[in-house]
Amino acid sequence: MPTPDSPTPAHDTPAHDTPAQDTATAPTLLTGALTGKALADQVTRGVKADLHAWEFRPHLVSVLASGDPASRVYVDSKARRAERLGVQFTARDLGDTLTDAALHAALDELSADPGVHGIMLELPLAPGLDADAALLRLAPRKDVEGLSPANLALIAAGREAEALLPPTPRSIRFLLRAALGDDLRGLNIAVIGPGRTVGRPLTFMLNNRGATVTLCNEHTRDLGRVLAPMNAIVVAVGRAGLLRPEHVQPHHVVIDAGINVQPGGVVGDALPDLPVHAQSPVPGGVGPLTSALMYQNLVRAVKLQRGEPVE
Repeated sequence: MPTPDSPTPAHDTPAHDTPAQDTATAPTLLTGALTGKALADQVTRGVKADLHAWEFRPHLVSVLASGDPASRVYVDSKARRAERLGVQFTARDLGDTLTDAALHAALDELSADPGVHGIMLELPLAPGLDADAALLRLAPRKDVEGLSPANLALIAAGREAEALLPPTPRSIRFLLRAALGDDLRGLNIAVIGPGRTVGRPLTFMLNNRGATVTLCNEHTRDLGRVLAPMNAIVVAVGRAGLLRPEHVQPHHVVIDAGINVQPGGVVGDALPDLPVHAQSPVPGGVGPLTSALMYQNLVRAVKLQRGEPVE
């Protein structure tokens, strides 16, 4: 049965932390551009196999509680992927004038509904709404984005096999393994950006695999000196051009999880084509794999809800 990081038999060892369905093969070490498409394709094949084996279509609900146009674009993209996979998808738009109480009531209803198997609360919420309080209302086993305090607590406690892991940190960990090898034990990895959706859970997830993690932020002084001895750097701040050539070394692996919308398109937090061993591009790096892993989380969520043994 799958772990949160793999549909293979679960043991908390790097050899089983793989995205390929029913395999435990180590990834080929990559250099240059670390794109997520190949790994995403592997994950998607496994998800399709699970979905086609079931006699029903899992129901995934996306909850919108803002007027943010970018959130609507993301929801439409999720809906298209759900249709391709054979997942029932509902976008529940609550508008941008509701109260916390109304949002909580909607999330409570979805969490209690046996016909709903996965819930995504699209962030950011409308001004005045409390995202932390809203995430508390999600049933942990329906929280396919792994953002509820219950799932994050399991990760921090080293109990990943019982949790639904946030897909973006999972995607980053896969790409790190693709560049550095299955076994991350003893490697030095810097995480720039202690956000709740990426940096904080990723720090624990890397520690759970034996890596030594240095947590930085956009205010870290003498960043180049701090990063010099690192094997890899993950940047997830949301500040374009934060990581520059003077901060990196030729041996570094850089995973860019930053998303910054500019007139010319979407860019990451790192300048492109840094003089490093390997670097994930934006777009095309973390993103494709993140989307596939979210649907893999839905498969795991269904198995947990059905009482099937999941290690």
